Amino acid sequence: MYNPPLMVKSVAVVYTVLLLPALMCGQASSASSAPSARIQGTLGQSELLWQKLDATVQQVNRELNGTMGVAIMDLTDGRTLLLNPDAVFAQASCIKVTVLAELYCQQQQSEEGATGVAKLSDLYTVNASDLVADSSIMGGLTPGVTRVTNRDLATFMVAVSDNSATNVLIDRVGMQNVNAMLESLGLTHTRLQRKMMDVKAAQQGRENLSTPREMMTFFADLYQGKVLNKSLTDKYFKQLATPKESDIPHFIPDDVMIANKPGELAGVRNDMGVVFATNRPFVIVVMTAYLQHERNGNEAIAKIAGAAYEYFDRVGRSSEHGRIVNERNSH
Repeated sequence: MYNPPLMVKSVAVVYTVLLLPALMCGQASSASSAPSARIQGTLGQSELLWQKLDATVQQVNRELNGTMGVAIMDLTDGRTLLLNPDAVFAQASCIKVTVLAELYCQQQQSEEGATGVAKLSDLYTVNASDLVADSSIMGGLTPGVTRVTNRDLATFMVAVSDNSATNVLIDRVGMQNVNAMLESLGLTHTRLQRKMMDVKAAQQGRENLSTPREMMTFFADLYQGKVLNKSLTDKYFKQLATPKESDIPHFIPDDVMIANKPGELAGVRNDMGVVFATNRPFVIVVMTAYLQHERNGNEAIAKIAGAAYEYFDRVGRSSEHGRIVNERNSH
């Protein structure tokens, strides 16, 4: 299980294209459905608080003029809260977390003696032919002169969602290898099917897709050490926690580590990752589409993430009866 180093949180901007079945509403479901008032007295205090989180997710969904899917997992006890968890959403730049994971998988293979795989230390010389739109870092480097490592490219991809850096990494790790890794984790709907800014591929129906449940599973598998060894798991989450603009951190204290990646397209706003709340880390995935006003998608993600953090922070600091016994960040 991953124990993160102290870090600052945040998130990034995203680009891609959208394909999504219409799901205009749905009820959030958790491990336990809300009991009738006559038996609520038998429930633990944390269960009552969990029901409030469930109710908040349902309310945000009702108020959103668009579609939404949510998947939240308590990484301590495995409890999940789900809303339209199996709806397939366009991922936009959120799919980049899978490219990052495959890069680290190949780094691990290299450390185990494999050859012909990508390594974090491999060098790349900037090539003008690799540049695409929305590449704020790569577009400012000197073609034919500037040399960076795969790890540098991954930082550009995570911190500012640089599309050229992402495309170079896709070439270097192999799109088919990313999808094979996802298949090995049992993720049947999560697929990297085109490079960034490849509008022609998107028009042909080759979109980068996933579901809330599958991305929740992806992050949980990483956290639980099912994908990488302990050292590389630590490094993966540390890199993903590189400060960036995003919605999940909006109502969460600045000193909480958040390893996440946002994504956006016309009518689409997504954000997902792991929030390392004290004593109670959790996965949160929020995907939205068909948004009448895209800012409402950003606001919905921030509200749900803030409510989730309040739950996990309080439970992490409290006794089973709800008494706060540990102040936040005290040891």
